[in-house]
Amino acid sequence: MHTATSRPALLGIVGAGLMGRGIAQIAAQGGIPVVMHDARPGGAREACQAIADTLGTLAGKGKIPQDACHAAVARLHAASSLADLSSCTVVVEAIVENLQAKRALLTELEACVSPGCILASNTSSLYVTALAAGLQHPERVAGFHFFSPVPLMKVVEVIAGPLTRPEVADTLVALGQQMGHTAVRASDTPGFIVNHAGRGYLTEALRLLGESVAEPAVLDRILRDAAGFRMGPFELLDLTGLDVSQPVMESIYQQYYQEPRYRPSVIGRQRQQAGLLGRKTQRGFYFYDGGKKLEIPEEDLPSLKSLPPVWIHADDLKAFPPVATLLQTLGITPEARSTPSPQALCVVLPLGHDASTLCAEAGLDPTRTVALDPLFLTGRRTIMATPVTSQALRDAARVLFSADGIPASVVRDSTGCVVQRVLASIVNIGCDMAQQGIATPADIDKAVTLGLGYPHGPLAWGDALGAPTVLRILHRLFALTEDPRYRPSPWLRRRAQLGLSLLTPDH
Repeated sequence: MHTATSRPALLGIVGAGLMGRGIAQIAAQGGIPVVMHDARPGGAREACQAIADTLGTLAGKGKIPQDACHAAVARLHAASSLADLSSCTVVVEAIVENLQAKRALLTELEACVSPGCILASNTSSLYVTALAAGLQHPERVAGFHFFSPVPLMKVVEVIAGPLTRPEVADTLVALGQQMGHTAVRASDTPGFIVNHAGRGYLTEALRLLGESVAEPAVLDRILRDAAGFRMGPFELLDLTGLDVSQPVMESIYQQYYQEPRYRPSVIGRQRQQAGLLGRKTQRGFYFYDGGKKLEIPEEDLPSLKSLPPVWIHADDLKAFPPVATLLQTLGITPEARSTPSPQALCVVLPLGHDASTLCAEAGLDPTRTVALDPLFLTGRRTIMATPVTSQALRDAARVLFSADGIPASVVRDSTGCVVQRVLASIVNIGCDMAQQGIATPADIDKAVTLGLGYPHGPLAWGDALGAPTVLRILHRLFALTEDPRYRPSPWLRRRAQLGLSLLTPDH
């Protein structure tokens, strides 16, 4: 490490906390000289030493070459004052997420740096427009939003405000790429890309919980196993902490003037106020012991002496060929009758419907009827009961549809099952982000897969399900609930009508 005056710096970083250190580390590893400053005396030097120790550990484990470690450490410089950043071409502020504090710092920096220096903010929620307001040169200010932990989260959002010069965003994109990250461009809107796109998963899961469709552990299992999410929504909320997640949900909802798609749940606010924050308080949607989640065991399969015959409408089986294939695998031969026998388990296959609606439309006995989600059959199956399905037939359905070793979860009746409505919400929000021009379709998908760890980006996921299928699910959700949160985005509707990929940009 060197003093700030020993060589000119390209990148300045103000704020030597977790985010500032992470940005400095990947910049130094990317060949960029870095000068760090922190308001706390000695804070920048401590940060440089901590980064050097981290790089040394990586080299000791063989994860980076020793010469690369030494070269990166040599690029780290500590600054005792903001004036030491005068030679920087880009300065990134990574201080507390507070508008007044950030604006005051940017004003100070403007007086220190050269006229051509870019001022970038690692803000996660503040408008770039608001940060730049009052500066003499707001056109050189942009957002440069990294995610924690920075070295592992390989995406950075570059946010241009209405006054930001195009070349400023271009420079930050190139800088992010030099740091080894995927740089995506976003417009100056609430939540940018990643925090905006994440609304569908968490808010819809909380809505399912609010409707008493299932307990958190059951919903988590379904969304992990059937949809492929790495963490269930309630595991994720516990990991992040409701003290962090709930204000973000409420902020985006308010910033979009109560847009129904982003409506938070009263459950989140209530649990936040009760201190049920998650791992950090040892209790959230789960209990924790020393930070380790106490698993809630899944209920054992019941032992049944006999199983009923199964009836599924022949037209439904034609509409969902994977269900017919599954029945063959399970050794189930449905009754070949236009109406079920009195002993039969009646199975309906919803697409955006609930079990009760399909049961009533077909004139079936609701005490003998269950719904099977026909779209998600490989990792875990979801069975929905009507409000009066007998316990014996709920048990029989679970045994029948898990006979090949793939588990089945039984939940209460829900429009769109569980996975259908969650994924439809994710896809719909992604589509509307593209419609608003928040980012290109490709950047939306890249940001979501890298920033949120989803198996697919929302637009590619919509293509995999089929845009017409997602549109039908949303139309039925909207018709059955009369909730405007489910109204389809024009982007989705137009591409479904024209047979286009949801990743198709407007020309």
